[in-house]
Amino acid sequence: MSRGFWIALFLCFGTGISSPLQAQDLALNWKPEPEFGGFYEALLGKIYEKAGLTTKILPGGAGQPVTQLVAGKKVAFGIAAADEVILARSQGAKVVALFAVYQNDPQGFMVHPEKKVGSLKELFQSEGTIALQKGLPYTLWIEKTYAPVKAKLVPYTGGISSFLQDKGFSQQCFVTAEPIAARKAKIEPRTFLISESGFNPYLTVVIAHEDMLKTEAGQVEKFLAATREGWTRYLKDSVNTNVEMQKLNPSMDLETFHESARIQKSFIETAETKKSGLGVMSKARWETLYRQLVELKLASPGMVVTQFFR
Repeated sequence: MSRGFWIALFLCFGTGISSPLQAQDLALNWKPEPEFGGFYEALLGKIYEKAGLTTKILPGGAGQPVTQLVAGKKVAFGIAAADEVILARSQGAKVVALFAVYQNDPQGFMVHPEKKVGSLKELFQSEGTIALQKGLPYTLWIEKTYAPVKAKLVPYTGGISSFLQDKGFSQQCFVTAEPIAARKAKIEPRTFLISESGFNPYLTVVIAHEDMLKTEAGQVEKFLAATREGWTRYLKDSVNTNVEMQKLNPSMDLETFHESARIQKSFIETAETKKSGLGVMSKARWETLYRQLVELKLASPGMVVTQFFR
């Protein structure tokens, strides 16, 4: 599952690189998993091909510098989180968000069923241990919003082994991933979404260099239309595409692929997408996120919000 985690933007964004865009390639920020199902549906179902595109999907992994690759014109399209887009723009990278798969953030925290808390606020203001990646925008926002934090915060190192061994241990998660693994281990965790804190960035966002919107506008429109069709098909029937993705990522079993695809639907299809189409984004959501990142002193003030997305 893509972590959607912010990578510290101390790297230099090379916007002056002269190498050409690689066809209509799409660079992922994680391995093939259901959060990318619609893209693989468009590829395997030849939707991209029928649109006249030569799109290839480039799988990613931990620390994959997708935003930098797009900013440096090494790939045409990439996957990032909305907060990464704003932070990149603050550093001078000319990347633009085009299509948001996850309308609501599926990241959260999972606790044991015995944990007597009823909200994210109560979790952070109660005794116990919480594993998370400190320094990320959402963790900084939570620590600010729910101060004073009483829980002991420790680094999250991946997996759920510590969670399984300690009933007083809580951890960050994607509700489409780690809780499924916990249930397989006969523990029924409760989850609290990060969006409960008011921090709710779009995730699995397609980004491109803003120059491409000027020089390759037709290709961009074809790619987005094909991507939307791919996601529409995948959300209706994900079985065959999950089988093919699982071959590319055997670290996740097929049962988990199917369960994750089922759970993620409510984060992708919303009242807004039913009205305006899959992938839609709003100015109000971007304004809220930008304001939060400025409050956290992670983004530069005075930026034009409409430059973040199209």
